[in-house]
Amino acid sequence: MVILWLQQQSSVVRWFKHDLAAKLPVKGSKGAAGWDLFAGQGSQVPAWGRVLVRTGIGVIMPDWMYGRIAPRSGLAWKHGLGVGAGVIDSDYRGEIGVVLFNHTAEQYEIQTGDRIAQLIFEQICNTTVTEISKENMTSTERQKGGFGSTGKQQCGRTQVRSGQYREVQV
Repeated sequence: MVILWLQQQSSVVRWFKHDLAAKLPVKGSKGAAGWDLFAGQGSQVPAWGRVLVRTGIGVIMPDWMYGRIAPRSGLAWKHGLGVGAGVIDSDYRGEIGVVLFNHTAEQYEIQTGDRIAQLIFEQICNTTVTEISKENMTSTERQKGGFGSTGKQQCGRTQVRSGQYREVQV
């Protein structure tokens, strides 16, 4: 069972430029999940290698969210580029950098202003963690089963909460 809590707080996000020549993120379409991030400098991603690409921008977001840097599907499919290390915490004020991995045998050229990744804002659950003894662990049907122990097919229920709960079959 997955519980999704729909925030009713402000979701205002503010962009700022570390480099005055930087391009601010844009959405590719009205329904796009992510904001396109642009390269703030030209760069080369070596064959089978990785590079950190500066964007020249920063972001301020509410403390109940974080930013997840995700790959652009066209770069992944057509050019074999992936994204790594993609979490931006709400209290980070430095320049956003994008780690690009090249999963091909050919070097890839990035030009200043190229769309290199997308930033998706997601809700986080800030929790308090308490240590307990092994004897105080609760028992579950699954217990220690992992790495494929639940099989290939998944089924279950999802609940969405917006004031009240509502069940949705998946």
